[in-house]
Order: sequence, then structure tokens, then C-alpha cells
Amino acid sequence: MNSDRLRVTPYAPQVGAWIEGIDLAAPIDEAMMKTMRKALADHGVIFFRDQHLSPEQHIAFARRWAPIDINRFFKATDTHPEIAEVRKEPGQKTNIGGGWHTDHSYDLEPAMGSILLAREVPPMGGDTLFASMGAAFEALSPGLQETLRGMRAVHSSRHVFGAQAGYAKLADADGRIGNPDKVLPDVVHPVVLRHPDSGREVLYVNPAFTTRFDGWTERESQGLLQTLYQHAARPEFTCRFTWQEGSIAFWDNRATWHYALNDYHGERRLMHRITVRGSGLEGSHWLSGE
Repeated sequence: MNSDRLRVTPYAPQVGAWIEGIDLAAPIDEAMMKTMRKALADHGVIFFRDQHLSPEQHIAFARRWAPIDINRFFKATDTHPEIAEVRKEPGQKTNIGGGWHTDHSYDLEPAMGSILLAREVPPMGGDTLFASMGAAFEALSPGLQETLRGMRAVHSSRHVFGAQAGYAKLADADGRIGNPDKVLPDVVHPVVLRHPDSGREVLYVNPAFTTRFDGWTERESQGLLQTLYQHAARPEFTCRFTWQEGSIAFWDNRATWHYALNDYHGERRLMHRITVRGSGLEGSHWLSGE
């Protein structure tokens, strides 16, 4: 395929871009990869339509970006451990990812990106929201920006995936989320990252996995964290993506949040997700004493 046919079109003012003129099942040359890498760095999430990939083709596309990071809590497909199922059956009430978050921030080396492919979608509903953490940080006051640059925050998976918390308490999560024994110690990450590809400063806390600021108690942390969460979720920093079968969203976990809407009760939604590995963040470390 001629790389000159590949088109990148902004999807929303602050986050997201369409990638058109490419069949991800066909060979992808380096010029096309370079264009897509820049689009992901510039826009935080890139969207594709009509990509009817086999599992092997989905895996091959992911590996062009980085090694695959298998999520230890999600149920994988029966045939491909690299692919996690994000599934909700008609009789289930709870969806996966139904709140603002960024994937794998609880890991010492957080995932770079997630590639979500729609296999089955409801007739309506089930959209996903995305938010730009670069735009959110840039809209803060200079004084708060400077304060946050010197701070670190604690991220945890225990209260979400642990044996006594989060999904473990939901009867209809059984078979979709598991392995509570694989919860690792909490980690500490900088509150503000310098994105390695775009060079942009981004806010790196999220409502799902950030529990407090390093050196602060949870109670002391809640006021500022909630202020940041409310600010970052402002509509002007976000976009809303409507899925079709064969749609793909590929988001940068270092630069965005996402939120899967749970508004399609009684319908089936099946997505296949591959997460690709990131590199360590400067100053990140396991939380001592855990």
C-alpha cells in the first residue's frame, strides 16, 4: 500500500485523530509506521474503521509498536494469551473500565499503549470517552503546575483487583477478571511526566489507581486529587468515540485517560485488547514498607 494514501485527521480539538487509507491486515511500511507514531504522540489516541483483523494480524500490528504486555488480571481469549477480552454479556450489569482511568499505572513500568478492537458491539451505546492529560496540565495555573512538578503519587491495583476489593466483590465479574494473587506492591510515579515522544508535559494521576500523594495521607490527598480529576475530565479536554464492528482505538496510556460507558444493558459487547509495553518512568519506584 502506498503510504501517500494514509491520512491523519483530527477527531476533536484536544484529543484523538482518525487514521484513514490503511488496511492494518496488509503489510505496513516504515513510512506509514512513522506517520502513525507521530499521530499517536500528537493526538494521544488514534482511531481506525473497518479493520477486520484475525487475532494473528492484531498481534502482529501490536508488535510493530512494542513488545506485548499481557495483563495479569483480565481473562485472555481461549486461543491467544496476548489478547485480553473486554466483555459484557446481556445479563451482566457491570462493565469493565466504567470510570476514568489509565491502564497499568499500578505497574513499575506502565504500559505504553492499548489497542482495542471491536468484535461485537450493541446496536447503540457502549461508547468510550478519552481525555488529554497534556491539555489538562497546560490549563492549570502556573503556580499549581510548578507545585505538581515536584510531587509524586502512589498507584495501586489492590483496591481494584485484590481478593477483598473492587471486581472480586462483583458476582458478575467472575470469569472476566481474576488472579487477585497477582497483585503487586504499590508503586510511586511522578505526578507530571515529560512525554518521551511528544516532549509535552502531562498530568499522570487517575481516579482508578492513584490512591494518594507520596508523603501524604489518603485523607490529606483527596482534596487536591479530586480537584485535578474534576479539572482533567472537563468536556473541552475530551472526545467520545462510537464503536462499529472492526473499529480500533489505540491510545497512549502515558498521555490520556479513558472511560467505557455502561449504557447498553441487555446487549452483548465484546472487545479484544492488546496492551504494549512501556519503559520505566524517571523517579518511579516500588513503595517501600508495603
